[in-house]
Amino acid sequence: MESSELYHVKQQFILGAFKALTALELPDASSPDYAPTLLYKARSYIALNDTTSALQLIPSDTEDITLKAAASLARSVAASNLSDQEAVLEELRDFSVEIESEDFEGSEKEKAVVRVLAGTAFARAGEVEEALETLGTETEDLEAVAIIVQIYLSINRPDLAKKQFERSKRWAEDDLLLQLIESNIGLVTGKDAYLNTSSFYTEQIANPSLSSPHLLTARGVTRILRNEIQEAKSDLEESLAQQKDDVEALAAFVVAAGLGGTKPSEAEELWLRLEKEHPNHPLVVDVTQKAELFDESVAKFPVPPAAATVA
Repeated sequence: MESSELYHVKQQFILGAFKALTALELPDASSPDYAPTLLYKARSYIALNDTTSALQLIPSDTEDITLKAAASLARSVAASNLSDQEAVLEELRDFSVEIESEDFEGSEKEKAVVRVLAGTAFARAGEVEEALETLGTETEDLEAVAIIVQIYLSINRPDLAKKQFERSKRWAEDDLLLQLIESNIGLVTGKDAYLNTSSFYTEQIANPSLSSPHLLTARGVTRILRNEIQEAKSDLEESLAQQKDDVEALAAFVVAAGLGGTKPSEAEELWLRLEKEHPNHPLVVDVTQKAELFDESVAKFPVPPAAATVA
């Protein structure tokens, strides 16, 4: 059974309070909470794309397979080319095979963590089928289900995401993660005009023991979809104030600024910042591609010369 301290750490991780977790002091090395807390802290660094700090945190000589898998995930995220990334993914494939062998002496919980870490790496690398196979679409590990749902939503299969959620309700308790899964599905599908999703984020943001820019960004996006533009901008401004380099908050703020209530020059400044700092962000890539397509289309229709004026 988890201690109250570890339970709180887990809840913070689930709700995206990554920055707070990176500042967390680890318990004594002899404590049963030490390794799982260290793992959540390392994963928080990875979520913030600070892979260097994650790798510095994880002992290089660790025999804990969950920590070794976390280190591999960090290296996968940090990989600068396909060759390096494939080498790290191969490490995670080896770990996935190891936990299924008869000689593995770890717990079922450790196995589940390795699957989640490996599945996350495969999904980030675009290996969707391998990620789903690793996680196991019949799994009864709720964190694995949460990632499976995200994968299905990312490939525009909300029907399969809903099936995973409905399946999970049969065996999972009324867990915070289960509520988050439901809210994520609602955010994509627009169920009940995003009311349940908005209420969930608002309830969690009101928690005085939690500080999560991620939640503010999520509610900001929900408010954009509900056409509550000024309220959305307020959430996104606060999120960026807490974590100024959060690309998703910046991208959402660019969208909100473009929908009104912001001077055109300020909206353009925000767009130029996103374009310069995050040229590979999906929003930048999509707009750039559409701009190029527009220019190509215009080039096919030359403007005829102006008609001469008859004196």
